[in-house]
Amino acid sequence: MLDRARAGDLDAFEQLYHEHVGRVFALCLRLAGDRQRAEELTQDVFVQVWQRLASFRGESAFASWVHRIAVNVVLTEVRSRRRREARVLTVAAPDALERAREGSGSGPEDGMDLEREIAALPPGARTALVLHDIEGYRHDEIAQLTGVAAGTIRAQLHRARQLLRKRLER
Repeated sequence: MLDRARAGDLDAFEQLYHEHVGRVFALCLRLAGDRQRAEELTQDVFVQVWQRLASFRGESAFASWVHRIAVNVVLTEVRSRRRREARVLTVAAPDALERAREGSGSGPEDGMDLEREIAALPPGARTALVLHDIEGYRHDEIAQLTGVAAGTIRAQLHRARQLLRKRLER
Protein backbone atom coordinates (compact mmCIF):
# COMPACT_ATOMS: atom_id res chain seq x y z
CA MET A 1 0.00 0.00 0.00
CA LEU A 2 2.86 2.38 0.84
CA ASP A 3 4.47 1.81 -2.55
CA ARG A 4 1.16 2.49 -4.30
CA ALA A 5 0.73 5.72 -2.33
CA ARG A 6 4.29 6.76 -3.20
CA ALA A 7 3.41 6.19 -6.85
CA GLY A 8 0.54 8.68 -6.50
CA ASP A 9 -2.38 6.33 -5.76
CA LEU A 10 -4.84 8.47 -3.78
CA ASP A 11 -6.85 5.46 -2.59
CA ALA A 12 -3.72 3.91 -1.08
CA PHE A 13 -2.84 7.23 0.55
CA GLU A 14 -6.36 7.46 1.95
CA GLN A 15 -5.89 4.05 3.58
CA LEU A 16 -2.60 5.21 5.11
CA TYR A 17 -4.34 8.35 6.31
CA HIS A 18 -7.08 6.35 8.06
CA GLU A 19 -4.50 4.07 9.69
CA HIS A 20 -2.53 6.96 11.19
CA VAL A 21 -4.92 9.90 11.64
CA GLY A 22 -6.05 8.90 15.15
CA ARG A 23 -2.57 8.90 16.64
CA VAL A 24 -1.57 12.07 14.79
CA PHE A 25 -4.70 13.89 15.96
CA ALA A 26 -4.13 12.78 19.58
CA LEU A 27 -0.56 14.10 19.46
CA CYS A 28 -1.66 17.41 17.89
CA LEU A 29 -4.42 17.79 20.47
CA ARG A 30 -2.09 17.19 23.39
CA LEU A 31 0.55 19.57 22.08
CA ALA A 32 -1.81 22.30 20.86
CA GLY A 33 -4.29 22.02 23.72
CA ASP A 34 -7.16 23.05 21.45
CA ARG A 35 -9.38 20.73 19.40
CA GLN A 36 -9.89 23.08 16.44
CA ARG A 37 -6.17 23.83 16.15
CA ALA A 38 -5.42 20.12 16.47
CA GLU A 39 -7.75 19.35 13.57
CA GLU A 40 -6.06 21.99 11.42
CA LEU A 41 -2.61 20.77 12.40
CA THR A 42 -3.57 17.16 11.64
CA GLN A 43 -4.57 18.20 8.14
CA ASP A 44 -1.29 20.12 7.76
CA VAL A 45 0.61 17.00 8.81
CA PHE A 46 -1.02 14.86 6.14
CA VAL A 47 -0.51 17.50 3.48
CA GLN A 48 3.21 17.37 4.32
CA VAL A 49 3.17 13.56 4.42
CA TRP A 50 1.69 13.55 0.90
CA GLN A 51 4.20 16.12 -0.34
CA ARG A 52 7.17 14.27 1.18
CA LEU A 53 6.03 10.71 0.52
CA ALA A 54 8.53 10.22 -2.30
CA SER A 55 11.36 11.14 0.09
CA PHE A 56 10.45 8.42 2.62
CA ARG A 57 13.43 6.09 2.51
CA GLY A 58 12.11 3.37 4.79
CA GLU A 59 14.96 3.71 7.30
CA SER A 60 12.35 3.81 10.05
CA ALA A 61 8.79 2.61 10.34
CA PHE A 62 6.30 4.67 8.34
CA ALA A 63 4.37 5.41 11.55
CA SER A 64 7.52 6.83 13.15
CA TRP A 65 8.18 8.98 10.11
CA VAL A 66 4.62 10.36 10.17
CA HIS A 67 4.89 10.94 13.93
CA ARG A 68 8.11 12.92 13.47
CA ILE A 69 6.48 15.08 10.79
CA ALA A 70 3.55 15.69 13.14
CA VAL A 71 5.81 16.81 15.98
CA ASN A 72 7.69 19.14 13.63
CA VAL A 73 4.48 20.63 12.18
CA VAL A 74 3.05 21.34 15.64
CA LEU A 75 6.28 22.77 17.05
CA THR A 76 6.77 24.98 13.98
CA GLU A 77 3.23 26.30 14.36
CA VAL A 78 3.74 26.93 18.09
CA ARG A 79 6.97 28.85 17.46
CA SER A 80 5.32 30.86 14.71
CA ARG A 81 2.32 31.68 16.90
CA ARG A 82 4.59 32.75 19.77
CA ARG A 83 6.48 35.12 17.47
CA ARG A 84 3.22 36.64 16.24
CA GLU A 85 1.88 37.01 19.79
CA ALA A 86 5.13 38.59 20.95
CA ARG A 87 4.64 41.35 18.39
CA VAL A 88 1.11 42.05 19.54
CA LEU A 89 0.52 43.59 22.92
CA THR A 90 -2.76 42.36 24.29
CA VAL A 91 -4.27 44.17 27.22
CA ALA A 92 -7.30 42.75 28.97
CA ALA A 93 -9.32 44.41 31.69
CA PRO A 94 -8.88 42.72 35.09
CA ASP A 95 -12.62 41.99 35.33
CA ALA A 96 -12.49 40.23 31.94
CA LEU A 97 -9.66 38.01 33.18
CA GLU A 98 -11.61 37.20 36.34
CA ARG A 99 -14.71 36.28 34.32
CA ALA A 100 -12.59 34.01 32.13
CA ARG A 101 -11.20 32.25 35.21
CA GLU A 102 -14.63 31.81 36.74
CA GLY A 103 -16.07 30.39 33.54
CA SER A 104 -13.29 27.86 33.01
CA GLY A 105 -15.42 24.97 34.26
CA SER A 106 -12.54 23.29 36.02
CA GLY A 107 -14.08 22.97 39.46
CA PRO A 108 -14.20 19.72 41.39
CA GLU A 109 -17.86 19.24 40.45
CA ASP A 110 -16.77 18.79 36.84
CA GLY A 111 -14.69 15.75 37.72
CA MET A 112 -11.11 15.08 36.75
CA ASP A 113 -10.33 15.40 33.06
CA LEU A 114 -6.65 14.68 32.51
CA GLU A 115 -6.68 15.84 28.89
CA ARG A 116 -8.28 19.15 29.89
CA GLU A 117 -5.69 19.62 32.63
CA ILE A 118 -2.82 18.89 30.26
CA ALA A 119 -4.29 21.36 27.76
CA ALA A 120 -4.38 24.02 30.50
CA LEU A 121 -0.62 23.79 31.13
CA PRO A 122 1.62 26.58 29.83
CA PRO A 123 2.79 25.74 26.27
CA GLY A 124 6.44 24.94 27.10
CA ALA A 125 5.50 22.76 30.04
CA ARG A 126 2.77 21.02 28.04
CA THR A 127 5.16 20.31 25.16
CA ALA A 128 7.79 18.85 27.49
CA LEU A 129 5.23 16.70 29.32
CA VAL A 130 3.54 15.37 26.19
CA LEU A 131 6.73 14.61 24.30
CA HIS A 132 8.52 13.05 27.29
CA ASP A 133 5.89 11.36 29.43
CA ILE A 134 3.31 10.49 26.80
CA GLU A 135 5.25 10.11 23.55
CA GLY A 136 8.45 8.75 25.11
CA TYR A 137 11.04 11.17 23.70
CA ARG A 138 14.29 11.66 25.65
CA HIS A 139 15.28 15.10 26.96
CA ASP A 140 17.97 15.54 24.31
CA GLU A 141 15.55 14.59 21.52
CA ILE A 142 13.00 17.12 22.75
CA ALA A 143 15.73 19.74 22.98
CA GLN A 144 16.71 19.06 19.38
CA LEU A 145 13.09 19.16 18.17
CA THR A 146 12.18 22.35 20.01
CA GLY A 147 15.46 24.24 19.85
CA VAL A 148 15.42 24.60 23.65
CA ALA A 149 18.28 23.46 25.90
CA ALA A 150 17.90 20.01 27.47
CA GLY A 151 18.20 21.56 30.95
CA THR A 152 15.30 23.85 30.15
CA ILE A 153 13.28 20.85 28.96
CA ARG A 154 13.97 19.12 32.29
CA ALA A 155 12.86 22.23 34.18
CA GLN A 156 9.70 22.57 32.07
CA LEU A 157 8.91 18.90 32.58
CA HIS A 158 9.36 19.27 36.34
CA ARG A 159 7.12 22.36 36.31
CA ALA A 160 4.49 20.58 34.21
CA ARG A 161 4.37 17.64 36.60
CA GLN A 162 4.07 19.95 39.61
CA LEU A 163 1.30 22.02 38.02
CA LEU A 164 -0.56 18.92 36.89
CA ARG A 165 -0.27 17.35 40.34
CA LYS A 166 -1.66 20.51 41.99
CA ARG A 167 -4.51 20.78 39.51
CA LEU A 168 -5.48 17.14 39.91
CA GLU A 169 -5.39 17.32 43.73
CA ARG A 170 -8.14 19.95 43.76
